[in-house]
Amino acid sequence: MGQQETADVDEVFRVETHGIDPIPDAERHGSAKDLFWLWFGSNLTFTYVINGALAVAFGLSFWQATAVVVIGGLSFFAISAAGLSGIRTGTATLVISRAAFGVRGNFPAGVLNWVVSIGYTIVNTVVGTLALEVFFAEIGWQSGTAGRAVALLVTLALTFAVAMWGHATVQFAERWMAYVLAAGFGVLLLFVLPGTDTAAPAAAAPGLSGWSLAFVVMLAGPFSYLPMPADYTRYLPRTTSLRSITWMGALGGFLSSVALGVAGVAAATQTDMTDAVAGAESLLPGWFQPLFLALVLGGSVTNSIITLYSSSLNLQVLGIPWSRARAIVISAAVTAAGSLAALFLTDFTTSLLSFLSLLIIVFAPWGGVFLADMLLRRCHYDADALHDGSAGAYWYRSGYHPAGITALLTGMTFAALTCDSELWTGPLVAPLGGADLTLLGSVVAGLTYWALTRRRVAAYAPAA
Repeated sequence: MGQQETADVDEVFRVETHGIDPIPDAERHGSAKDLFWLWFGSNLTFTYVINGALAVAFGLSFWQATAVVVIGGLSFFAISAAGLSGIRTGTATLVISRAAFGVRGNFPAGVLNWVVSIGYTIVNTVVGTLALEVFFAEIGWQSGTAGRAVALLVTLALTFAVAMWGHATVQFAERWMAYVLAAGFGVLLLFVLPGTDTAAPAAAAPGLSGWSLAFVVMLAGPFSYLPMPADYTRYLPRTTSLRSITWMGALGGFLSSVALGVAGVAAATQTDMTDAVAGAESLLPGWFQPLFLALVLGGSVTNSIITLYSSSLNLQVLGIPWSRARAIVISAAVTAAGSLAALFLTDFTTSLLSFLSLLIIVFAPWGGVFLADMLLRRCHYDADALHDGSAGAYWYRSGYHPAGITALLTGMTFAALTCDSELWTGPLVAPLGGADLTLLGSVVAGLTYWALTRRRVAAYAPAA
């Protein structure tokens, strides 16, 4: 009887009862293959087509832009590896990061991560809504404000329902939507790739500025996932191979992001991709265009599902005394309000994207410290102490870990000095020939943390 009860705890289409509390061994289930479908499905999003086209717009040739796309896809090995600590602790990434920054020191990044999660969910919701609105118009069913309102309602409903049910339903939905989206985007590739002009010269010599901007665009998306991988590994049995977790998750994210990124690069050699949806649509036969719009919608939803789900765990980390299922209502409400503003206040989307791009100044260094801490500890944490507050081993000095905070600020300083965005241009950008080295803030922060803690971090880990 007890075995049957535990098997039903994390069940498809049943509201998940766990939040950031550690998942007991008796309730763990699944395999590393689940991570392949999660990251494969959630990254079958049109955003990568846009990113690939932008690389060409920055002056890169087809092969140069393709190389950037492939290198960007390899970053999913780091993203997937960041989930290894989840299997050891049974809890969410932003709980585990207390070990690197301290319970209080972890709070600011938690707030900003929630903002980023909601921001990207709004962007995806808007993209999906606009695609569905055009779909309605093409089939002659609904148009104008009413059509946009219905499209928004449908997009929000699809995203919220899956994320509200929780972990098992998220994995189930990502897997089955991946089947459909992979088939659809596969057909898209068949139409776009044959016309690729691989010999077309770059529009202009990209220079260091063009290369760095292309890398920032391609890596910003994967970096935004760093605060959430353990959210999806915490249910896996402790006996699951750490190598298989890394490879399965990385392979999923790599395949989908690279395939769609290359599609964007190929499309940009054939047509004007300033409006990426319209540009890609112009390369497709008329009968496939409505299906293409459905693919854009589906990709937006699959990506929004995991960010919205993780945002509910994030709110619990910040101290919201609600269950995960109740906390997600806050995220959904803010997403709905932001989407309304983005759809009816035209400047809002541009401002939001500029703001989100600026936050990489924080999250690149944050990711560097978190990964360095995880490597130094070899994924061994005192799982109970992560939840013990001032009574636990990760309280450090008044709730702050001096080494973690110092490393984070060092990396942020470097990133701010070398950032080239619409809202901020660092003073070192011009001397560096226009290069945007924001992402290297992660390396600076990680190395600083290693230098400060390499002789002491072992004392923080529990005995094996």
